[in-house]
Amino acid sequence: MKKFLISALCAVSLGHASTVMAQTTWKLATGYRAESFHTQNIMQFSRDVEQATRGQLVVEVHPNNAIAKLNDISQAVQQGKAQAGETIMTSMVKDIPIAGADSIPFVVGSYSDAQRMWKLQRPGIEKHFAQRGLKLLYAVPWPPQGLHSGKPIRGLGDFKGTQMRTYNSTTQRIAEMLGAKPVDVAMVDVGKALAEGRMDNMITSALTGVENKVWGPIKYYYEINAWFPKNVVFVSSKAFDALTPQARSQVLAAAASAETRGWAASQALAVSATEELRTNGVKIERIPADLEQEIKRMGERFSREWVRSVGNEANDIFVPYYIQ
Repeated sequence: MKKFLISALCAVSLGHASTVMAQTTWKLATGYRAESFHTQNIMQFSRDVEQATRGQLVVEVHPNNAIAKLNDISQAVQQGKAQAGETIMTSMVKDIPIAGADSIPFVVGSYSDAQRMWKLQRPGIEKHFAQRGLKLLYAVPWPPQGLHSGKPIRGLGDFKGTQMRTYNSTTQRIAEMLGAKPVDVAMVDVGKALAEGRMDNMITSALTGVENKVWGPIKYYYEINAWFPKNVVFVSSKAFDALTPQARSQVLAAAASAETRGWAASQALAVSATEELRTNGVKIERIPADLEQEIKRMGERFSREWVRSVGNEANDIFVPYYIQ
């Protein structure tokens, strides 16, 4: 009898140990470099998850388009090529139109405005993600988008015939409205495209300029604060639901911390990146007032077009945004 009890206790003990030691691994795909502040934030999120779950959940971060290209990452997660991913939200506009609210020019002009917008945008994004088998974890904005140019910009005519870098349908439309030729260039290829003369200007953050060391071909940076695009991090609903309730709570807590940390990092980098451009010889200027008014009018036109194309879901975001 004593031998039986000892054997039973050992079996229970071993079974408990195997449960504790059982490990789940998520592959998280991102299109950005390991050095990007977004990727660094994801890596901290990964460490937080592993620590909180005591190693039961490991999030392997695969940067630099290693698993799928940036614009294909949400599809890759839906297809099971990775359990989690990060992409820029505006890359999803063809499938989820309200994701395009991020890049409507001159609607959002500050980080506090961007946070208000995200609170209104998030429920719709969560609904669309759920319909596609995805679970939203968090979102972090890039620093505000400025204008990088190899030549001084004094009027709309200075854009005509130039090659403008685009990375989604919104930036392509803006290039067309400015009279520039759209050139699709991934962020990781910006430096190469400039060196090869395939692009003359771009609307993107000062940070993107610093990460790609654009000084040399780029002579001017204009702080137009056009919009605050966000990167979104998500996981397969199937992978998330397979976790224990405790682990799910721990993942969401780590995600909330990552969102708070990421927004603070973005704001700090907006300042430091602009100064680094200046240090490396890029002239930091404001566009002339009359040109600024022209661009704002174009932004209003773009907003009206976008709201008409999206419909009620756009009103669910913009009506309360303007009322508050």
